[in-house]
Amino acid sequence: MSITNKLPKGKAGGYLALSITSIVWGTTWVASKIGVAELPALQMAYIRQFIAGLCFVVFFMVYKKLPLPTKKEFIWLLIMALLMFVFANGLSTWSLQFIPTGLSALVGALYPLSVVVIEMLFFKNRNLTILTFIGLLLGITGIGIVFYENAFHHRTEGFLFGVLLSVVAMLSWSVGTVVITRNKVKLNPYYATGWQMLIGSFILAIVAETTQPTVAIQSLSATAWGVIAYLVLAGSILSFVAFIYSMKKLPAAISSLYAYVNPLVAMVTAAIVLHEKLTIYILWGAIVTLAGVFLVNYSIKRNREKIIAEPEQ
Repeated sequence: MSITNKLPKGKAGGYLALSITSIVWGTTWVASKIGVAELPALQMAYIRQFIAGLCFVVFFMVYKKLPLPTKKEFIWLLIMALLMFVFANGLSTWSLQFIPTGLSALVGALYPLSVVVIEMLFFKNRNLTILTFIGLLLGITGIGIVFYENAFHHRTEGFLFGVLLSVVAMLSWSVGTVVITRNKVKLNPYYATGWQMLIGSFILAIVAETTQPTVAIQSLSATAWGVIAYLVLAGSILSFVAFIYSMKKLPAAISSLYAYVNPLVAMVTAAIVLHEKLTIYILWGAIVTLAGVFLVNYSIKRNREKIIAEPEQ
């Protein structure tokens, strides 16, 4: 997309894109938190997804002349829309009505750990090392520290329900990650994401309009529209384009560092902008959790490289 033409060439552009992804995706948690105070969470999620998805789809169909998805591709897009944008994005946005921004972002960062568990339980993946299990233990311990600190010292009404929403959203993203890995389709990734957003927005709209009180579009406040504009332009378009660009220009181990930076950016930004509590226990819990996620990712990558390097018997 034309946005990438503005970035420096080579690895310098990749690092700039990685910085954009890390900071913007971290701040979108805070923007969403502000938004759910202005209008129902699922309504905000479907408005955001509809506008962003429409931008992607129209751009690629009109400018790039891409055809409509085939029936087989549409079924795949529908499944991914449900997993990634209805359950993952929709429920994580809803969780922000009940729990602190940093906790929701940190639970979302746990998805690599649940991917490992899913692969182990349902696909009999036994290529795990002691480092993987240490990472899993650290991840669970760290999130337990953050959960304890929030639950018993800064607990809000509906806290446990919010945590449940956040966990289901993370698990849905994990399942979606497994599905993508095992059932790829030959669609432009931006174009496919646009369709997933668009499909997801219609499903979320039906759910939101039938289960929650919603706000008339014409009566949305300037703050609500500002949040939606930021989530669409920065969160759904700029950062996603930057993320894909960084993956093309940088090694996978570096381009994936955004996952460890996002929650910290969300926590610090929420503490500054929203005055959310950021105690030493929450910060240490976050660091322990992200260290666990890093170890799991590192162990899997090292084991995969080892398997590839081993000659066939």
